[in-house]
Amino acid sequence: MTESQRPSGEYPMYPSYGNGDAAYPPPPSYRPAEPIATGPGTTVWPGGNDGGSGGNGVGGPDFPPPAPQEPAAPRHRARRPVALLAAVAIAAAIVGGGTATVIEQLTGGGTNSAASGVVPGTTVSQSNKGTVSGVAKAVSPMIVEINATSTAGESTGSGVVITSDGEIVTNNHVISGASSIKVTLSTGKTYTADVVGTDPDKDLALIKLQGASGLKTATLGDSSAVAVGDQVVAIGSPEGLTGTVTSGIVSALDRDVTVAKEDGSGQGQSGQGGQGGGEQWPFEFGGRQFNGDTGESTTTYKAIQTDASLNPGNSGGALINMNGEIIGINSAMYSASSSSGSNSSSAGSVGLGFAIPVNTLKADLDTLRAGNSS
Repeated sequence: MTESQRPSGEYPMYPSYGNGDAAYPPPPSYRPAEPIATGPGTTVWPGGNDGGSGGNGVGGPDFPPPAPQEPAAPRHRARRPVALLAAVAIAAAIVGGGTATVIEQLTGGGTNSAASGVVPGTTVSQSNKGTVSGVAKAVSPMIVEINATSTAGESTGSGVVITSDGEIVTNNHVISGASSIKVTLSTGKTYTADVVGTDPDKDLALIKLQGASGLKTATLGDSSAVAVGDQVVAIGSPEGLTGTVTSGIVSALDRDVTVAKEDGSGQGQSGQGGQGGGEQWPFEFGGRQFNGDTGESTTTYKAIQTDASLNPGNSGGALINMNGEIIGINSAMYSASSSSGSNSSSAGSVGLGFAIPVNTLKADLDTLRAGNSS
């Protein structure tokens, strides 16, 4: 057995409670009360020295019981899990939100236009919004070339696909008097088309492709929201050049344009001259005639004026805003060469074109679909 080498008395001796300032641990600021009676499960503490109950009904000095204290360690342990859970919840929310965004972008879900990548109500992608190339890429598949054959020969115009099963709107003067109508899509596929309805007073016509389905359709906009100076794009088949894109601005609104009505013979058809030599479509504006004589039977409508280049063959094509919405159907253009007597194929645009407002078309669709003619 090994004895300690430390002399006795060298071990520190700590005084107990009540030995003065040197007490360790420091004594409480009051004298702890002691129970006067203890039974199983019961402790009675002394009451006040005035004979009052002191809150416990027993006489004696009124010393308050020591305040209960919780161990420090458990409190630290309790806070750590709370902080940890909060951090985990925040991290889960961040990861979950990011995952949901990725899923929406991949599936096209959600109501945010940026998630789907398409401007609401249009066919132009968000990244290409406001660009001519973006509008051309989005809308070109909905613009077709129309070849109409009549007793006067063959002429070329354009049209806009408005239903997936092949309804196409164009100018009445493009297909007036035609015995045969062939339509070529932007893909090069060709269909035979039938006339559904015409409205010579508005220079509008509706044709439908035979056996078509699953076609991309154009979005009809609101021409009442168009303002002078708005940038626009025109797409059509001038001189038989399918899918030609030009751009410009809206030069004026509500121009009174007068054009010839159909006469049943196919005379005056617009577009590129074919075997029979179709004539350039004449029109009147401000009491003057352009591109030839409009004849005696005419109609007048309010038109959108644009400086986007239009040429023979653009008739029936689309005038489009920068969101990819159709705001007008191109119908007339002025050619400086027409007065010299040269044929239509040598005439060119000088930045004076007109389009039928799309709201006029939308108001007339039911009439055209019913096969009525005014």
